[in-house]
Amino acid sequence: MLFDIGNTNTHVGLADAQKVRQTTDIPTADWCTGRAARQLAQFVGRKPVSGAAICSVVPRVTPKVQGAIRRLWKLNCLELNPATLRGVGVDYPKPGSIGPDRLANAVAARRYFKAPVVVVDFGTAVTFDVVNARGDYVGGIIAPGLAAMTDYLHERTALLPRIRIRDVKSAIGKSTEQAMLAGAVLGYRGLVRELILQLRRELKTRRLPVVATGGYAALIARGLPEISRVIPGLTLEGLRLEWLANQK
Repeated sequence: MLFDIGNTNTHVGLADAQKVRQTTDIPTADWCTGRAARQLAQFVGRKPVSGAAICSVVPRVTPKVQGAIRRLWKLNCLELNPATLRGVGVDYPKPGSIGPDRLANAVAARRYFKAPVVVVDFGTAVTFDVVNARGDYVGGIIAPGLAAMTDYLHERTALLPRIRIRDVKSAIGKSTEQAMLAGAVLGYRGLVRELILQLRRELKTRRLPVVATGGYAALIARGLPEISRVIPGLTLEGLRLEWLANQK
């Protein structure tokens, strides 16, 4: 079992030695009420489980997930952190401050795209994670997530509505909603494009695969040839690779 514990959702996967076979999402808040353990048990069913691995950016929830796994399957969890990391090196002043999900993304990206490589994860925040030519995680960029930006406009202004994020055909909005969408989606692509350009300059490389993952990855990548691939389950795949590497 694989657990990517995020601020909004916990992405859960069932995997074997070849790949992640099944996934589901559980609201992270449900780990504090007991509902999540029931959802997890229903998801796994009677499938035999031999191990569990976690990457978490919500420290208060991590022990609740670990407790549920011990109670239901009598298993201890591998928790991904710099001490258990196997798939990439780390060249970073304070390795313990790196989000474990970012490490999992870097592991999977390096495995399948070699180095150097950049991962862009479109979650609550959008994060850029950089693996240099030596195969070391060297840092990255954090920017506001797309939904966070549009929700902020709605919450902090009297007349701007909450919008459902989707693609737009024109930069000239013919309504308030269309104008907000143009600013959000087209403007966000511009932000991502400029940051990728800056990373390419700093890494001094012509070859720089950029892998996108997360909720709005497919939408934003649609207008960005700079993004090489969209892989929705990249974090869980990195976690799977780390579990296998730690067994060896």
